[in-house]
Amino acid sequence: MLRPGGADLTIAGGVREFGRATPDVIAVRDGDRALSYAGLDSRSSQLACALLGLGLSYGDRVALLCGNRLEYPEIAAGVAKAGLVLVPVNPRLTAPEVGFILGHSGARVLIADAALAGAVPSGFSGYIVTIDGDVLGPSYEQWIGAASARDPWVPVDERDPFCITYTAGTTGDPKGVLISHRSRSLTFYATALEWGIGPGRRTIAVAPMYHGAGFAFAYAAVYCGATVSMLRSFKPDALIDMISRDGAQSVFLVPTHAQLLKEAFSEIPSLPTLDTLYFNAAALPKVLKEWVFEAFPGVGVHELYGSTEAGVVTNLRPADARRKAGTVGHPWFGTQVRIVGPDGEPVGPGEPGELYSRSPYLMNGYHENPAATAACTTEDGFLTSGDIVIRDEEGFISIVDRVKDVIITGGVNVYPRDVEEVLLTHPAVVECAVVGEPDDRWGERVVAYLVGREPVGADALETYLRERLAGFKVPKQYRTVAALPRNAAGKILKRELRSTP
Repeated sequence: MLRPGGADLTIAGGVREFGRATPDVIAVRDGDRALSYAGLDSRSSQLACALLGLGLSYGDRVALLCGNRLEYPEIAAGVAKAGLVLVPVNPRLTAPEVGFILGHSGARVLIADAALAGAVPSGFSGYIVTIDGDVLGPSYEQWIGAASARDPWVPVDERDPFCITYTAGTTGDPKGVLISHRSRSLTFYATALEWGIGPGRRTIAVAPMYHGAGFAFAYAAVYCGATVSMLRSFKPDALIDMISRDGAQSVFLVPTHAQLLKEAFSEIPSLPTLDTLYFNAAALPKVLKEWVFEAFPGVGVHELYGSTEAGVVTNLRPADARRKAGTVGHPWFGTQVRIVGPDGEPVGPGEPGELYSRSPYLMNGYHENPAATAACTTEDGFLTSGDIVIRDEEGFISIVDRVKDVIITGGVNVYPRDVEEVLLTHPAVVECAVVGEPDDRWGERVVAYLVGREPVGADALETYLRERLAGFKVPKQYRTVAALPRNAAGKILKRELRSTP
């Protein structure tokens, strides 16, 4: 019986639609390989039938262990066509870490790249399929090649999860984020509208697709009739070459990518097709953002903010990119925000508070972790970001810092980003991260970790900062490191810095 409101949204929908509307258009490029929409539709149906042939039932989990490659979109679509749930796995994890995700998610099937065989735990009892070989189980190509190409059209409830994405837990084990078909389908449509990823457009999968943002912005292309090129690993020259060769128009990056591009090129080569850049994962420092404006003249620069759990929350559009640099813009399509103080009451313009959001993009919750779900949600459906923000008189939102990263020294709050933004203006500093560390006298002391362009003494840095910051914000220590620890999304792992001896 048809439910009121018509057909459910499913992430396989776009592949089905464009497999019929534009069958000969290239959906995915990967090196010298290319896959048309007709091929993507057909191969994803073969995968769906092969999975169902194993006796899997609606909602069973299928794990995927591989990097960005042509097969990623067809596997995601095929899992959805079969009414199953995708479990993307970070290819950089060790076998014990992969084992936890497989066990916690209850995955019954693992599709893995043969090159990552060492990350597959020996104790996994499910069915394994191997991409580019048969070292772990049957060859992926032979396995789907033997299956029917007829779309099984398993009915899917749009509010059910299409995937369980595991976060890189800051404490304890990672949590599995349940993301619905509805959430991501609406994200894809809004992405096409906001950043120009629709029919006839071209983009690149730069960020890893196992990550929430990396998947959303790459898969949006095949959902909305565009063409996506797979960048298997990030190298500045490889990205520039791919933009030029494939005529990419919209590209999603994280601030780390911009920093690496800045270090690699004294001048970015002409890229006549590129018209849109959009950044996420971490705040884009003002100094680096100004370089982006200069390096990519005429390109619209967006800065968005969100999380795996909340989806996209805000976006700063090109019209305000320079005028409101340092902010992340206004709430995104269909999103409500609430900014509250320590007492839980809303704060006024210019006052710091914790950001909550409510939208169609929110997660369903954490897989088999109701306590963690309850801890971050409110009774009326808002989800905490865990971030301290300020909203100005025009409604533009600035991220001040993570709640857990705020430093309390001598009873006074210090927001690390305030210090980092000033440190980054020093000519000798390439990157930095400011953390709080235990101090017998002050409770916490401010400590700065630096990646330097050239050697610089602590006295010189202190003099520089004291001219620009209140004394209590100036770091008590400066530590030079070769590189800052980051996760695959480009976020600095401050917890690892705090544990540095």
